[in-house]
Amino acid sequence: MINLAGRDILHAWGRFVFTGIGLGLLIGVTLSMAGIYRGMVDDGKALLGNSGADLWVVQKDTLGPYAESSSLKDDVYRSVLGMPGVARAANVAYLSMQVRHGEADVRVMLVGFEAGQPGEPGYLVAGRHITRNHYEAVADVKTGFRVGERVRVRRHDYTVVGLTRRMVSSGGDPMLFVPLKDAQEVQFLKDNDAILNERARTAANPQLNRPGVPGLLESIQASQASSHSVNAVLVQVQSGADPEEVAAGIRRWKHLQAFTRVQMEDIVVAKLIATSARQIALFLVILAVVSAAIVAFIIYTMTLGKIREIAVLKLIGTRNRTIAGMILQQALGLGLIGFVVGKTVATLWAPVFPKYVLLEPGDALRGFVIVMLICALASTLAIRAALRVDPATAIGG
Repeated sequence: MINLAGRDILHAWGRFVFTGIGLGLLIGVTLSMAGIYRGMVDDGKALLGNSGADLWVVQKDTLGPYAESSSLKDDVYRSVLGMPGVARAANVAYLSMQVRHGEADVRVMLVGFEAGQPGEPGYLVAGRHITRNHYEAVADVKTGFRVGERVRVRRHDYTVVGLTRRMVSSGGDPMLFVPLKDAQEVQFLKDNDAILNERARTAANPQLNRPGVPGLLESIQASQASSHSVNAVLVQVQSGADPEEVAAGIRRWKHLQAFTRVQMEDIVVAKLIATSARQIALFLVILAVVSAAIVAFIIYTMTLGKIREIAVLKLIGTRNRTIAGMILQQALGLGLIGFVVGKTVATLWAPVFPKYVLLEPGDALRGFVIVMLICALASTLAIRAALRVDPATAIGG
């Protein structure tokens, strides 16, 4: 039996193929958008996994160091270590900032950690770990830094001694690891000009220099010159201990907030990227509607271009089901070409994106099914037009 759809496609194969390529680029954008969302979720999970923590102890009534500001005194970890079920506890400081690299600025998450404790980068792809107490750094390869380079962080230069990979913030910013004391200085200490300006302001304020308030000015100035704050305490629980029970004890007795990994993952995924996820979902819906409109228009146009041929088929007794099947096969063929092109280009341009794009096989399979359904639905308009064709059209000319 002659395949009518195949013969018709071969008759106008150029237009059909180029239309499929155009549709494929649109499908590639759609798959990339889904991959960007998957990448954001994976970045958030990588952030938590790379910390090596089972619990995050943060300032009370806050959501922790990744979602909002949190400040603790750096001696809090000692009291946390004394809690039942706690194996290790270490201070950590986080700060998103721009650092100077040559003639450009690079957006990074600065991480201050204690050597050999939770928060330290788990593995390196080049160089060595930090061994000095100051002015050495380990960078994610996404920063573009190389081992041996010097980068400017606020007032000091840091030597990059090691490189790691997939150490990123929930927003996809690469991490730059430095000793905890350096991170505390970067985040909490004011620069020299700010300290001088504050001293001049407080010295000129009579309320701060009135009799009966001895040492107030000196204490303010001293507080500006040093800081002993961190953003969180990372906790590893003992083998066999229930993280939720340990966290509950910290909340009750230490008057601090403590999150388990499950709770922190919910904060990072459900709260930090919730708005971006909704926006991406809206784009996916819009792209699906546009794809359906393109397929419907192309198939409808191709059908109108062969009204006389369809009338001849009806005149010789071809069943409506056969004609409808021909149009449906053309629509599905267009969708198949588009999906193959879309999947190919999405895979090729994914590494070029500044954010991590994770293309999962499951998403590709679901995308294929959705594309075929869209093409099938889009063909109904052309099928209805074809079935309304009067066989007499073939005789009337």
